[in-house]
Amino acid sequence: MASTTRRDFLKTGAAVGTIAASTPAIAKSSGQSAIVVGAGIFGLWSAFQLQASGYAVTLIDAWGPGNERSSSGGESRIIRATYGPKRTYFDMVLRAMKLWKMYEKEWGTTIFHPCGMLWFTSPNDSYEQAALPMLREAEVQFEVRNATDSATRWPQINFEGVSWTIYEPDAGYLDARTACAAIFAAFRKNGGKFVKAFAKPGQVRSGAMDGIVLSSGSVLKADAYVFACGPWLGQTFDFLKPIIRATRQEVYFFGTPEGMRSFDDTEFPVWIDNGEHIYYGMPASNSKGFKIANDVRGPVIDPTSEPRTITEAELKGARDYLELRFPQLADAPLLESRVCQYEAAPRDRFIIDRHPEASNAWIAGGGSGHGFKHSPVVGEIVRDAVSGIKQPPEDMSLSLALETYKSFNKT
Repeated sequence: MASTTRRDFLKTGAAVGTIAASTPAIAKSSGQSAIVVGAGIFGLWSAFQLQASGYAVTLIDAWGPGNERSSSGGESRIIRATYGPKRTYFDMVLRAMKLWKMYEKEWGTTIFHPCGMLWFTSPNDSYEQAALPMLREAEVQFEVRNATDSATRWPQINFEGVSWTIYEPDAGYLDARTACAAIFAAFRKNGGKFVKAFAKPGQVRSGAMDGIVLSSGSVLKADAYVFACGPWLGQTFDFLKPIIRATRQEVYFFGTPEGMRSFDDTEFPVWIDNGEHIYYGMPASNSKGFKIANDVRGPVIDPTSEPRTITEAELKGARDYLELRFPQLADAPLLESRVCQYEAAPRDRFIIDRHPEASNAWIAGGGSGHGFKHSPVVGEIVRDAVSGIKQPPEDMSLSLALETYKSFNKT
């Protein structure tokens, strides 16, 4: 396997570096059981992949798969290969693209929409410069354009303050709601059990967790436990409180002018502005408006009780940005809005690791606003960790997350 290139990896799914190979078919029962707490996108893929490897899996969630309180709710998520110097996440997203396409074909539903992705850089372009060698090495299709050429290609956009752009024609967006429903349906079809209940970890005795306690008071037991509780992870475990924070994020859908197609996903890419204004968005699609959201981390919230009402200040910021970058939409009506959250982790790294005191329990979280696209591979990493095939990548370890948090908070 030493001669395997990342191009081969993208085409065949061969294991490269820390990324595991896929198990698309349901394996013969291993006689092992697992409970996955949390039916967001990390929990769904973890349950699905454990089931595919032969585990009898029970999935638990208080409100259901991809619900409106979760970080996996809503309509759409960007999927792209530009990841700066982050090799692990770059390799993951290449494999994730393959898996999304493979499974949507298997399930007979459309999840991935390849409308392209346009990345706006700023004068400090070190992140983008670090991405280019990896894109070339993997033979990912991309174009680099200066601001003038970009304005000629996309006259709908004002490139003021943009140094240059990266365009990935094979990137695009995922239907988040559809994805969650499809994975859950496949899991149930293959015999997976679902319990709608609030759950908390049981006691740790002699180095192992002794069960999952439901809101009814009953206890469920399994050979292995996976906690993919998203923004609730910091409430579930005290040792995660400092390093996984639920932050409030507002998302808006603005109406495009009647009859205008230039902002539709047939003619316009998803986009990310990594300059002075940290915004991202999607073209109009699925009868929805033009999506825009601020990627700067918002205030810390309680994901259970937070009112899902937008603020005038955040809306004004979005409108000001819309007027700057997309002048034709300056007076666009607000069609829809939602308040979601990131489960923010230090340096935006995922946390996939064993519980520090329970050898049969695992943590999978820290999506930090970019985890959805990687989630099929997160499921594989969890599967391999639980079954003892391979340890998760070192840069997703709990110890590194704690060290990073402490280094950021030195007084």
